[in-house]
Amino acid sequence: MEKLGINLGFFLFQVFNFTILTLLMYALAYKPIVRMLENRKNKIAQGLEDARIAAEARANAEKEAKAILAEAQNNAAQKVREATERADSAAKEIIAQAEAQANKIREEARLEAAQERDRILLELRGQIASLAIAAAQKLIGEALDEKRQHALLEEFFSGVKSGKVVVLENVELSGDSAEVISALPLLPQEQETVKRDILSKMGEQATVSFRVDPSIMGGLIVKVGDKILDGSVVGQLENLRQSLQ
Repeated sequence: MEKLGINLGFFLFQVFNFTILTLLMYALAYKPIVRMLENRKNKIAQGLEDARIAAEARANAEKEAKAILAEAQNNAAQKVREATERADSAAKEIIAQAEAQANKIREEARLEAAQERDRILLELRGQIASLAIAAAQKLIGEALDEKRQHALLEEFFSGVKSGKVVVLENVELSGDSAEVISALPLLPQEQETVKRDILSKMGEQATVSFRVDPSIMGGLIVKVGDKILDGSVVGQLENLRQSLQ
């Protein structure tokens, strides 16, 4: 070593110093740097993992938010539909009730008008009979048997003769209901006679209703289903007109 110009003692001392320095650098610098780099690496990896988890969470949150929004929109639309349907139903019910009430009022007014008309016609019935008898007496210039004339006029208006409904003589009837139309309102006893005669032919289970139609002038029209028995003055005049043609 001395021939090479190297002092062995100094060389060993330098080697020792280098070794000590290396050990110190390893202990004081390299290991902390390695640990720092490892920690940095771990932090970066953790950060990337956290970023991935955050991205997934954000994606899931957005997906859930869209689902919640869609559900909320569907619920809102359903509630709007239900509210609209309830409003339509309520409006229809109100309209139906209003129409029913209007129909009821109209029907009540019609019935009241018909009842008032029948009451007036019933009051006029006696006056009409008296005027007819007076006109007949004046026409022929002599007094008539007013009792007999009243009986004839009663038969004219009621269509009942000798306790029988003229238009029902020798007629067979069958059905559940009958409608009787007269020119003037029938008196209670006349209605009872007509009803009794009809039920004797149709059976006690049948129903009989009465209606006033001044246009038939006199006599009765009896409707049983599609069958019409016309004993009215208008009907008799029409038959006479046709027979004369």
